[in-house]
Amino acid sequence: MSLSREDALNVAQVLTEALPYIQRFTGKTIVVKFGGNAMVDPALHEHFARDVVLMKLVGMNPVVVHGGGPQIGALLEKLNIQSEFVEGMRVTDAQTMDVVEMVLGGSVNKEIVSSINRNGGKAIGVSGKDGQMIRAKKMTVSRPGPEHGAPEIVDIGHVGEVDQIDTEVLQVILDSNFIPVIAPIGVGEDGSTYNINADLVAGTLAQVLQAEKLMLLTNIAGLLDKQGEILTGLTTEQVDALIADGTISGGMLPKIRCALAAVKSGVNTAHIIDGRVPHAVLLETFTDEGMGTLISNKQQT
Repeated sequence: MSLSREDALNVAQVLTEALPYIQRFTGKTIVVKFGGNAMVDPALHEHFARDVVLMKLVGMNPVVVHGGGPQIGALLEKLNIQSEFVEGMRVTDAQTMDVVEMVLGGSVNKEIVSSINRNGGKAIGVSGKDGQMIRAKKMTVSRPGPEHGAPEIVDIGHVGEVDQIDTEVLQVILDSNFIPVIAPIGVGEDGSTYNINADLVAGTLAQVLQAEKLMLLTNIAGLLDKQGEILTGLTTEQVDALIADGTISGGMLPKIRCALAAVKSGVNTAHIIDGRVPHAVLLETFTDEGMGTLISNKQQT
């Protein structure tokens, strides 16, 4: 069945609009954190895989970091292992860490790899423990003490933060023309395994790789102002001001701080995009309008 003249012109317009972006980003590294609805909705999962394959085919170097909170929670519930959260962080004892590693490094990672391969790409799944790629240290969490007393330090187990990243393994994968898919699990100096927030891993990787872009998929349309409108084209100074006046608060703060740190460390742009939109990664990368919130060191025109 042939396209109508109108449909053909629309396709041509889309392709010509994408051309300058393809030219600009050829050979550039783009770190994408994959999570939220896009991970658990089969159709969105497939759209994401196709987006990543296309990025690679036109000469970009996508690096995928994934989360897996809902899948971890579902398996813990199935195994009758209770979850406890402190300041938004899952308390991760040895038993829970075994489940986390099984889900992140196993089922979720392999599912993403399979999806990319099924759509014509070449992906390899790795954990941050492979080749000691992600060295981690134990995260400490404090919460207000009783009756406004001194803050108390809470042991949340095998939850870590990035200490340093060795990109040797990643470079081998990228030089071999494969797409790396990374589970956010790190290893401590003593060999202990740590679960690390995927946004944090993606942001740190973007800094170390001096990526062109950091893209964080979320379950919201982007960074919103106090009237609920999407903010975009923001400089790091403007984002700092939005944090200071309380526009950015709560659960969005860690994600924004991660994006902010990446841009301040040399990553050209960071993007908070709505993973609930089909082909959100493609729309953000290849169109003039883009998706969600863009943060850079330069004022957008």
